Amino acid sequence: MAKGYWIGRVDVRDPEAYKAYVETATPAYREFGGTFLVRGGEFDPVEGHSRSRNVVIEFPSYEAALACYNSATYQKARAIRQQFSEGELLIVKGHEA
Repeated sequence: MAKGYWIGRVDVRDPEAYKAYVETATPAYREFGGTFLVRGGEFDPVEGHSRSRNVVIEFPSYEAALACYNSATYQKARAIRQQFSEGELLIVKGHEA
């Protein structure tokens, strides 16, 4: 079964208020087995448009990644995130070797 990944690129407008998003979203990640592979950190924008914050979260399956996003818990967090940031989020099915 292929893993699932969230790939997020975000510009945070209010870092202090954004902390409420992180607190609210964390239970959803835990519930669906999400593990952070990238959470901010140094990066080199070698091509295209970049954002100030990059995140990659791995889930045990593509279905778990979608279920996490669609969960009531995450949707509460999403509403907070959208108030204090701008960005893109992709849910990607991993490659099966």
